[in-house]
Amino acid sequence: MSYCVALKLNSGLIFMSDTLTNGGLDNISHYPKTFTWGCPGERQIFLATAGNLATSQAVISTLSERNKAANDRKPSILDAPSMFQVARIVSQTLAEVIGITSPDEQASASTFSATFILGGQVKGGDMRLYLIYPEGNFIEVSEENPFFQIGETKYGRPILVRAFDPEMSVEAATKLLMVSFDSTIKANLSVGLPLDIHVYEKDSLNPARKGVVDTNNAYYRMISGKWAESLKTSLAALPELNFETDISTEGD
Repeated sequence: MSYCVALKLNSGLIFMSDTLTNGGLDNISHYPKTFTWGCPGERQIFLATAGNLATSQAVISTLSERNKAANDRKPSILDAPSMFQVARIVSQTLAEVIGITSPDEQASASTFSATFILGGQVKGGDMRLYLIYPEGNFIEVSEENPFFQIGETKYGRPILVRAFDPEMSVEAATKLLMVSFDSTIKANLSVGLPLDIHVYEKDSLNPARKGVVDTNNAYYRMISGKWAESLKTSLAALPELNFETDISTEGD
């Protein structure tokens, strides 16, 4: 299992993903789950993956091969005129890979399925963020839902829903993501450190700032401890419950 999140801020994009890949209790490895392509001053593209590792790697390899000048297999995401067209290329590639791997199964139910978050910007266009499904279709973020999650989403989602604001600074948004990931890691052993972070500045068309959060990261450990303390303190500060008056009894 994976956990990947992409936030669309007013000032840019933030991608955060774990790197743990669990193939069983005796087969635990670490692989990057967020990939980047770009031409400084012209475009920057980011792709986060969750699902079957072989499928994800096949899609990433296919997209990268098509970017090579000597390769006649087109279209290439580095030639697409807009992020919408990039999303079409990625979604079609994903559907093709799944179709070749499991031709007799529906993509959404297949053990070979994968889901992607695509984000970035092409010169002359706006910054965009898409969720790409294994069936080969995709949707874009909206004002009501300005972020996407894939993988093991349920533990970290409530934190993002309650606290995320597109006007947040990069630092505040990264801190929020750390809390979301910490909650997920505490609840699910298949998601784990290190975490990869990519921060893209809107309209810069420059490569993202990259960071890694591992088990030795003092700030992450502090966030984890402070968040647990804050939850206990906040719970204790809530008004006391009187079961007789505050809970409806059966038959009322």
